Amino acid sequence: MSLDMLIELANRINRNDLKQLVIDILRNPRLSISSVEPSISIEESPAAPRKHHMFSGGLVIHTLAVARIAEALVDIFESIYNVKADRDLVLAAAILHDIYKYYQYERDVVGGGYKPREDWYLSHDYAIVAELAKRGARDDIIRVVSEVHGIAPITTIEGLVMHLADSIDAKFGEYIQNVLLSRLKVLEQSGCNTTIALIEAARVEGIKNILARIRSKDELIDIVKKYCRNTRSEQT
Repeated sequence: MSLDMLIELANRINRNDLKQLVIDILRNPRLSISSVEPSISIEESPAAPRKHHMFSGGLVIHTLAVARIAEALVDIFESIYNVKADRDLVLAAAILHDIYKYYQYERDVVGGGYKPREDWYLSHDYAIVAELAKRGARDDIIRVVSEVHGIAPITTIEGLVMHLADSIDAKFGEYIQNVLLSRLKVLEQSGCNTTIALIEAARVEGIKNILARIRSKDELIDIVKKYCRNTRSEQT
């Protein structure tokens, strides 16, 4: 999954000022409100170091999934309830809502995977609001992005759609990770750090290849055990 996929998604936004804003941020994602440099790229970043989409590329995958879910909710609410949401605002918010998570994380050179940075001070939900304001974004997109994570109370249908879509994919990602880890638990008997092994396997093999084996415990174990780190030997 690459940043180009998010740009391709952004090109589906019809409102020109909103489309250009989103594409500009994707092509030049550095925060203009801070001189601090990110430690990793958007494409490398997980969506969260442990909770959901904890693997390299997890942020982009989560963003794409949220956008798809949000668009489906827009269609459902309109066709079933005749409640119309602004599709352009929803799509823009889906792409941008977590974009500055990549500033929050760095590689964990000791434990493996990723961890929160100790030298960063601004949560992604506040960072995107500040950056949108600095770049001259209109109030409507700032409002919707603010509502996704609860910075502002949900008062728009677009904010509700985005809040639901984000929650659905985060919960799905957490659930599927827990299923994978539970099926890999047998590897812990030999001292394998299954969380780190899974992160590394997803990075090298691709998360789709890992998930394709979720119904076959033996196949899943075979592909992940190659990436095991023996925690027992590291402790001695």
